[in-house]
Amino acid sequence: MTDDKPRSGHTAGAFDVRTVIALLFAIYGAVLVVVGLVEPQAEVDKTAGMNINLWSGAAMLVFAGSFFLWAWLRPVVVPEGAAEEQDG
Repeated sequence: MTDDKPRSGHTAGAFDVRTVIALLFAIYGAVLVVVGLVEPQAEVDKTAGMNINLWSGAAMLVFAGSFFLWAWLRPVVVPEGAAEEQDG
């Protein structure tokens, strides 16, 4: 089911909540990946040999990428005149 009719308005862009969520997950994921790469083996041994920071950071980066992709493929369209209607 695709809409062949043109949409009037503009996209929310950076104000889309999916973009904000993706950015937060990307920042925290990148920090965890760096921590996972530089942490000593003694810290890895505490988690039964699994580098939990590295894997959780990678999962967060994948999650952030999926949110960025979702926001890019299905942008939120703000109808023309929405700001004037809200002002009353």
